[in-house]
Amino acid sequence: MGNAFLALLAFIGIIIFWNVLLKRNIGEAMFFGLIGTALFGGTQAPQLIWDGLVYAATYEVMYAALAFVFMSYLIDRTEVLSGMLLILNSIFGRLPGGAAYIDTIASAAMGTLAGSGSANTAATGAFTAPWMVKTNWSRELAATVVAGNGGLGTALPPSSSMFIMLGFAPVAALVSEVNIYIALFVAGAYQVLYRIILIMYLVRKHKIKAVSPEFVQPLSQSLRAGWKSLFIFLGALIPMIITIGPVSEMLAANPNIGEEAMGSISLITWIPILIIFIGLIVGWTKLPKSSTDWSKFLNNAIPRFAYIGAILLFAFAAGEVLSNLGLAEDLTSLMETLSISKWLMIAIIGVLVVLVAGPLSSTATLTAVGMISFSALISVGVHPVAAVICILVFASTEGSSPPASGSIFISAGLAGADPKKMFVPLITYYVVPIFIIGWLIGMGVLPLPIH
Repeated sequence: MGNAFLALLAFIGIIIFWNVLLKRNIGEAMFFGLIGTALFGGTQAPQLIWDGLVYAATYEVMYAALAFVFMSYLIDRTEVLSGMLLILNSIFGRLPGGAAYIDTIASAAMGTLAGSGSANTAATGAFTAPWMVKTNWSRELAATVVAGNGGLGTALPPSSSMFIMLGFAPVAALVSEVNIYIALFVAGAYQVLYRIILIMYLVRKHKIKAVSPEFVQPLSQSLRAGWKSLFIFLGALIPMIITIGPVSEMLAANPNIGEEAMGSISLITWIPILIIFIGLIVGWTKLPKSSTDWSKFLNNAIPRFAYIGAILLFAFAAGEVLSNLGLAEDLTSLMETLSISKWLMIAIIGVLVVLVAGPLSSTATLTAVGMISFSALISVGVHPVAAVICILVFASTEGSSPPASGSIFISAGLAGADPKKMFVPLITYYVVPIFIIGWLIGMGVLPLPIH
């Protein structure tokens, strides 16, 4: 068993021990997890920690998550969403758990466009998370559903994870892009169906009720009261229109702009920035009017940044340390020693991918273990298309895998939830069931359009 793989186990073990058993702050657990992981590098530990912190400090998702924390704080304090919630309530308020269903469907639609779990969570959760909280979902449960649905950004085509798998020469020799696209769409549909069933269960379990009819205004009345709040949608629509579809292609073809410039535009960065800007305009009457009030306003936001910022910094830094220790090579060596039955091999690959997707992104996970996982599945008789798809399904747990998923902290910021209280529900409601879906696909129980 390699040094990097032991470091991965140590990282997870330290977090569980410090946070679950000792019941200490999750930020402390992440810090000691980082230190414990780097110690496996011996004399290189200080350099590994430094490189990890530099990586985390420049990692886009970290800043996007913090931007969403402030965005959520701003729109909450300025009551910008109150008018929008009135309108949405007029349309869907009579359906128990309506906001969660809308988040699921919207996340699926967004997943087929952006192909990013974090961007998915950002674009849909910005509106549905506060709406769920307003309709009697607990903050943690609302954030759990939003983060869990964010995984549909990886689960549906096209996604960067899909192209990483197709980029491996042995994979490209056995499957076609069109076949993978169609098969992944079907696998994504299985996940969407599961999520809808899950919401039906959660609505019944937690006795989520539809809003009382007397609180559901006629649509014409709510539009008159809250039409200004609809401008908030532009904060998500403008970046999507610019970066996805014909407008993006037109701008990329413009010699004065080009593909490189278009490729540098980040959805998860610009969505919160634009929503903050629009929120300041729409909700200006609720903003502080003096320097003293502004000081209080900003100071009240600081604790949210300190808590989530520490967690993200140390979690992402630890992920980089694991990569630098040679996690990919260790996992490759481990897989080459295994010679077992089909059902068990699929399960081991699933556990491996899900485990690695905890501290790493889905793209980093597949870069590290995608090729060896594909080879292992093919060696026990899994069809090449099914092998690619079940690996992608396993990797799609990245959005809901504690402790380092950007989607978790983005959704927590949107719903005002405590991230650590989401960990067990995310594993129970999303990680384990999605793992089972991937296993059933690998075994051929859930059929795919394979040619």
